[in-house]
Amino acid sequence: MKAIYLTAVAMMLAVAGANAADYPTKPITMIVPQAPGGTNDVVGRIAAQKLGEALGGTVVVENRAGAGGNIGTVAAARAPKDGYTLLMTLSSSQAINPALYKAPGFDPVKDFVPISYVGAVPNVLVVNPTFPAKNLDEFLKVVKANPGKYQYASAGNGTLNHLLGEMLNQSAGLNLQHIPYKGVAPAMTDVMAGLVPMAFASLPSVLGHLKSGKLVAIGVSSPKRSPTLPDVPAIGEKVPGFAGIVWIGLFAPRGIPADVEKKIEQAMAKALAEPSTQQSLNAQGVELATLTPAQFASLLQDDIAHWAKVVKASGATVD
Repeated sequence: MKAIYLTAVAMMLAVAGANAADYPTKPITMIVPQAPGGTNDVVGRIAAQKLGEALGGTVVVENRAGAGGNIGTVAAARAPKDGYTLLMTLSSSQAINPALYKAPGFDPVKDFVPISYVGAVPNVLVVNPTFPAKNLDEFLKVVKANPGKYQYASAGNGTLNHLLGEMLNQSAGLNLQHIPYKGVAPAMTDVMAGLVPMAFASLPSVLGHLKSGKLVAIGVSSPKRSPTLPDVPAIGEKVPGFAGIVWIGLFAPRGIPADVEKKIEQAMAKALAEPSTQQSLNAQGVELATLTPAQFASLLQDDIAHWAKVVKASGATVD
């Protein structure tokens, strides 16, 4: 009986090893927990194509939007731990939602293993062209002189552009009033129409409007200026301690075979090192950076702690 058991174990290990060596033998699903057309969707599709080429297989993007990213994230967490389901997600879903939602349905650390940090996308504080300030110094002077007079739009209660506004209030001693919308599109429509004077928005989503003059950039939320908008200051230059970015990264359900995990990690590194990939991502306003999986895991932990404090201070909750 013991010999039969050992033989069965040996066969299972041999099969597992063969599968890892041959991986992938079928299409890989990359879940993007946001709707088509958004920053993460665009980045996910670029990465999926390049990752598939590096692996010698096919990676298919599957959008599963809803509940601020929770629906797709939960689906990825519950998927088989075989390397055929991956998650391309944003820090707003992975690091903020656990504090924002009472029951998000997933644990960002226990349920996932970080595979690859792709890059960061700064948010831009934009104003309608009629706003009585055209740069950061003027903006701070005008808003401080008129506490409670001005409002900022967001994509909804607890979203990153809401929390960035609250951070700015706290860091700069301002009193901007929050106006939540059901999504970024209606929020930006009203800012461009002059119904709400300002908003924070991801750089890729407003770059065209900045070029056309429909919006004016006041400052970026990243610690340093964005190469895409080198003449626009980082808000932290005038408001010490203010910084908040959206990073994009690839995760897998925790528990996938270590050799498969390593193969995906190496393939993503190869894909991101290609000049054509970097050019495509830079064109979307993504600031690329190289982090090891361990460094990425540490960044996630730091962000979870940071945003938990911001969410608590803002009083934002989503049932």
